[in-house]
Amino acid sequence: MVAITRIEKLGGTPVAKAPEPDMGHAIIPKDRYISPEFMRLEWERMWTRVWLVGCREEEIPETGDYVTTSIGTESLLIVRGEDGKARTFYNVCNHRGNQVKFDQCGNSRTLQCAYHFWEYDLTGRLVAVPDEQDFTQGCPKDQLSLKAVKTDTWGGFVWFNLNPDSEPLGDYLGIIPEHLDPYEFGKMAMVMNLTVDWDCNWKASVDAFNEYYHTACIHPELSYLHDDVDVQIDLYDRHSRYLIPFQRPAPRVGELQEVPDIMAADMLALGMEPAAFRGRVDAVRRAFQVHKRETAEELGYDYNRLGDDQLSDDYHYFVFPNITMNIFADRLMMFRQRPHETDPNRMYFDLSIMRRLTKAETRPRAPDHEHIRHGDRSLGLVLDQDSVNLPHIQKGMHSSAYQGLWISHIERRIRHMHETLMKYIAI
Repeated sequence: MVAITRIEKLGGTPVAKAPEPDMGHAIIPKDRYISPEFMRLEWERMWTRVWLVGCREEEIPETGDYVTTSIGTESLLIVRGEDGKARTFYNVCNHRGNQVKFDQCGNSRTLQCAYHFWEYDLTGRLVAVPDEQDFTQGCPKDQLSLKAVKTDTWGGFVWFNLNPDSEPLGDYLGIIPEHLDPYEFGKMAMVMNLTVDWDCNWKASVDAFNEYYHTACIHPELSYLHDDVDVQIDLYDRHSRYLIPFQRPAPRVGELQEVPDIMAADMLALGMEPAAFRGRVDAVRRAFQVHKRETAEELGYDYNRLGDDQLSDDYHYFVFPNITMNIFADRLMMFRQRPHETDPNRMYFDLSIMRRLTKAETRPRAPDHEHIRHGDRSLGLVLDQDSVNLPHIQKGMHSSAYQGLWISHIERRIRHMHETLMKYIAI
């Protein structure tokens, strides 16, 4: 096994190893994945008390821009106000319960219910009621305005929290801003915005991306691109990460004399010549980092806030409860894993990809949101490989022969997520 030598660099993401908590070895009960009662407890005690990503700020760049999103049974309306602020409201008219907006996105200078044309301004205040004199009890604006949801922004994302008494977003995120601000997510541009219906519990999806034990089994190609043995795992208060060296094959593939095709593709995209590394494949990772650094200015990229390892590696972060981030110098692939409204055996998998813009680029328009069923089309080789097991995992958990998750040490991010979840459930 090749030991990883890590040096903390000023200006980059902190790389010091976090202390290891003692979490024991108990089986994680399967009921957390299949029980309607546990799903109810999650909703009442966790989902309604945590900070959640609602949308990208670039999806609502102009005054009156809005998007709708959902968590559990709640529909939320996120709006850009005349003062430039993003606000979140429960997407329900206080007259007869109609949703104020049915569509996924749009622009409007007021928010008008399509049923009886009750109208709200961009701060959510009720401003017009047709035939208001017929309401003999009156229409008190403060009582009947849209109910606001606590909202804040970080990293180019709009976040919301259904608990009005929650801690500030910065406190909730903890180490995340310090660690990830160097990537400047807010300056990235969204290039994919997709939701997929998956037939599994939301935690089964989170689990799939919180461990790399499966990599050699269902992603054999990736063993020639990254080292899935010498991986640093860090467990924080709520959140976690692992740091995966890329452009360095896993030890299991042996000593290579030629750069493998999957690695060569990344090199060629940078203008590097793979043949120059015949017999010294172990030198590719460092050369990759140096080349990116040396050509950054010419290509119009700014890596000044990133450490050398960040120019090659995947800094893989999990933000509790449902955000998975695969982070590279030039792109962010983010998964938002949301529960189904009523069925613990189903979920919504939100896939978004953001890319770093060059200094000369103007931010493009955010892509339209798409919603598909699993299997309608490919999500790419690796995600297809990941997702094919999930419905079978969900079915298997219903077996009387299966008791729960038997977690290994290298899968400890899964246990850590459950430890955090149960701190909410046990309240």
